[in-house]
Amino acid sequence: MPAKPMTLTQKILCHHAVGLARPWVEAGDTIRIKADWTIASELAWNGMNATYEKLGRPPMFDRERFYLALDHTVDPETLANDSRTQALVRLSRDFAKEVNLSHFYDANETILHTKFYRDLVQPGQTVIGADSHSSSHGGLGAFSIGLGGADVCIAMVLGETWIQVPDAIQVAYNGRLPFGLTGKDVILKTLGDLGRNTVAMERSVEYVGDSLKDFSTDFRFTVANMTAEFGGLNGIFPADERTAPLLAGRRDCNDAALYFRADEDAVYVDRYEFDLSRMVPYVAKPYSPDNVFEVTEVAGREMQGTFIGACTTTEEELVIAGLVLKRAMESGRAPTDSPNRLVVPGSVEIRDNLKKSGLLDVYEKAGFRVGSPGCSMCLGIASDKAGPGENWLTSQNRNFENRMGAGSHAWLASAPAVAASAFDLAITDPRPLLAEISRDEVDRYLERELSGAPIVVSEPQPDLLEAAATDGEANEAANGSGVIEGRVQRFGDHIDTDAMIPGEFCHLTDSDEIGRVAFHHVRPDFGDRLARGETVLVGGEGWGSGSSREHAVWALKYAGVKAVIAKSFAFIHKRNLVNEAVPHFVLSDPEFHAAIEDGEPISIRSAEGIVSVGAREYRAEPASSIAMRIQSAGGIVMAVQRHGKETFDTLTAGVA
Repeated sequence: MPAKPMTLTQKILCHHAVGLARPWVEAGDTIRIKADWTIASELAWNGMNATYEKLGRPPMFDRERFYLALDHTVDPETLANDSRTQALVRLSRDFAKEVNLSHFYDANETILHTKFYRDLVQPGQTVIGADSHSSSHGGLGAFSIGLGGADVCIAMVLGETWIQVPDAIQVAYNGRLPFGLTGKDVILKTLGDLGRNTVAMERSVEYVGDSLKDFSTDFRFTVANMTAEFGGLNGIFPADERTAPLLAGRRDCNDAALYFRADEDAVYVDRYEFDLSRMVPYVAKPYSPDNVFEVTEVAGREMQGTFIGACTTTEEELVIAGLVLKRAMESGRAPTDSPNRLVVPGSVEIRDNLKKSGLLDVYEKAGFRVGSPGCSMCLGIASDKAGPGENWLTSQNRNFENRMGAGSHAWLASAPAVAASAFDLAITDPRPLLAEISRDEVDRYLERELSGAPIVVSEPQPDLLEAAATDGEANEAANGSGVIEGRVQRFGDHIDTDAMIPGEFCHLTDSDEIGRVAFHHVRPDFGDRLARGETVLVGGEGWGSGSSREHAVWALKYAGVKAVIAKSFAFIHKRNLVNEAVPHFVLSDPEFHAAIEDGEPISIRSAEGIVSVGAREYRAEPASSIAMRIQSAGGIVMAVQRHGKETFDTLTAGVA
């Protein structure tokens, strides 16, 4: 049987699928896939451990393929003084010891994604991560997605998961990017032009173009990393001759690469093209990463602090930013007096490289404090935070409300732009300083490996040994079969998981405590409104965007929310709703959203997806059949408790 043309993502999924009846996959197929890697942080392991306990702490599928790094909350000061952080760290360390974990990285060794990308992941692999920025590893040509902790824990135990093959868009980067502009500038421009949670929403984003020959693996990492902000399920570059040298420089984890290519006639929902030769440095104003402006439009805007760090900021950016600082000081510039300059390298290895090259000393002379590797200010829950009302220019990836600390305002830019702006704490165009730096100089500091083994283009070898799973009708409906009644509590577009539960509360495990802090900063009267019966939440586009945290769904569930209706849901959050059996409905009808008001009575016939407001009825979109089966089983944990190792055989066969 001839194969149909496939995208790059589809080829990886086809190769990893279990039990296909035909040698290809296409958008909309629900399939089982083998998981090459599962990865998590200490903050995610907190929730994953609860799932692991419910499952009876079974053996791992392969302890060599679970990677755990402590990075979110563990700067030295917080680790020494905060009992919540100490408990999270103890939980992770105990687990690593319990299972003799091979890939365990303790506090202040690396940011989760940094070392995994540099040392472990290989092209063509599948990665299931308990963090939304797991999309980063598409920079090396892997299919890598963030999911909730329950999904990741189950993949860790069973060695597989399920996926509905996504639609795909193609983003082509052509032309020569001016030197010194980075992956951050490119993805900010992409976000600014195409929008957050729009064309990429729940889709695979495949990056192509003649510019790829100039894109380092660090550059690709940043673009793939912020595909999470774009709204994509995954972002991916085709692994190529720029990828092979990174693998050649490793001692191990370098012999399983699969260099897949999209077929020329593969089906994409749409294709978009960017001329990189016309690009300039960009800045995203609060509170959305697509609120993008050219740096000259915001130049001179006063800041109260500058931060260079977080997972999206690679060694390449740190080097270029360090050279910007060096050139500025050589020209006579000196930093104003302020304690609010912080740089946090992504790993001990990167920090040591910067120290050996002398650039760490440059940062310190330019007024920067050097922090220990970790997420630091990007999450705003450790010892370093921006204060209420403060504006910080930052090279992190998110600028949601309160992201760097309660009441703070984050402005996103590349590390070189942040460096140029650090001296006077005012947004500054970095290009005059970048003009004094050469590409060769950057490469010398990075000591890049320039040669690798020749690549051989791969084709999928699908598993066709079993009958295929079908996506037919479920035995029972999703969201139960009863009637949900309540009153409406309205929200707007792009309600992110930081809003549902701030990161500072993700250490909680008690259900009552979690429920009490739902919408803590953005809607302090949320609990009172629930008590008045406003238990059906109605949102707009992109409900649940942002972090993969399961705590966001737990906060809704334990607070007493009966159902969520939205025009669209972020992929990870929707899947977490499925896994926790929280009723949710995709209803995009503009008449419904125009008519609905706070406090209005609403009734939902769950089995049919019929939403009634007064005399009017509206029909929600049907869920996928496997989502229906998981929800009718009472959630993914209950399904695994019931079916064990046969869970995905059973679910994909249509029996909950």
